[in-house]
Amino acid sequence: MRILLVGAGGVGDAIAKIAARRGFFETIVVSDYDLTRAERTIAWIETKHGAQNGRFVAAQIDASDPDSVTAVALQHAVTHVMNAVEPRFVPTIFAGALAADADYLDMAMSLSEPHPTNPHEETGVKLGDDQFAQAPDWETAGRLAIVGMGVEPGLSDVFARYAADHLFSEIDELGTRDGANLVVRDEAGNEIFAPSFSIWTTIEECLNPPVIWEKERGWYTTAPFSEPEVFVFPEGIGAVECVNVEHEEVLLMPRWVDAKRVTFKYGLGDEFIGILKTLNQLGLDRTEPVRVRSANGPVMVAPRDVVAAGLPDPAALGPRMTGKTCAGLWVTGTGTDGQPREVYLYHVSDNEWTMSEYESQCVVWQTALNPVIALELLSKGVWSGTGVLGPEAFDAKPFLDLMALTVAEGGYGQPWGLEER
Repeated sequence: MRILLVGAGGVGDAIAKIAARRGFFETIVVSDYDLTRAERTIAWIETKHGAQNGRFVAAQIDASDPDSVTAVALQHAVTHVMNAVEPRFVPTIFAGALAADADYLDMAMSLSEPHPTNPHEETGVKLGDDQFAQAPDWETAGRLAIVGMGVEPGLSDVFARYAADHLFSEIDELGTRDGANLVVRDEAGNEIFAPSFSIWTTIEECLNPPVIWEKERGWYTTAPFSEPEVFVFPEGIGAVECVNVEHEEVLLMPRWVDAKRVTFKYGLGDEFIGILKTLNQLGLDRTEPVRVRSANGPVMVAPRDVVAAGLPDPAALGPRMTGKTCAGLWVTGTGTDGQPREVYLYHVSDNEWTMSEYESQCVVWQTALNPVIALELLSKGVWSGTGVLGPEAFDAKPFLDLMALTVAEGGYGQPWGLEER
């Protein structure tokens, strides 16, 4: 297996670092628009693990240009393209991978567009619609694209498949619930506002109309931050208020898993919600460039890019962050014994541990872990297929077994939890 890793930011950097401890691939081409970032990732790996004998190669790439993606993939004879950049680049990387006759994985799907006249009740262009529309092209080419293979979406979708196959005879609701007790402090020790993931992506997710799926109704939308609920997260995180947020799980799970309802709720907190609402009211969430005066004359700038540039790089927050993050799936329905059942399947990532082991903050590290496991399963032929598929389309048990096995046993040493509720 020869992998083109597109993006050496926080998640891409962590993917390479996690993969460095595994032997399932021949080469990973770590690529980025800024070549020095790719080189920095490889230098860290070589310092930590010694010379890699060509297993890691740096390359410059323009993720916005499908021809650039194709050219780098062909130059290095890659078999798999791993997309680790913001979802706005999905269309070009997706096209570039297919043109290079390579398989493809991403962690976030093609972007949505709200309904033009009724955005808080009806869907417009849904997350992933563009990719699923191209499924026949991938099937004809005999190539596989796994979409939404991060942690959420990704691991949460693997949990959905596992619950349907092993825990429930009938599922009432698949509810992804994400929460954390992370705190970021400045040099003086004061708690500061600093999102632990890309603010560009966070704005997209949180200010777009959330999508809900119901068997009797199909997909529909609500207003941002709707239906608040308090959810108690395990391993000391505790109670966190969660709200509806647009997310890929709701667009993926119903395609392969039989359930009456599918939701996604995120523990944002009052301060974060207030800031996002303010950005929206001021138009600072917009992606269309606006004309701005500068010392060198007028320039065109996207307001959202200005917000992103003014905040700390999420990949650099690790040393100033404490706490844990939890990704999981709350499932209700009828158990295999015919009795009512309610469970929470989850994985917790501790920032202290991820920083000590990988120098990666816990949110990006937890996201990066899952595509590496998926790539290993693909390399062994445990997972296979053609077309455009979500994580739910594959057997969940080999994934969860490999994830939980200790490193000494050949696994990743990351146990996942199953909490009866």
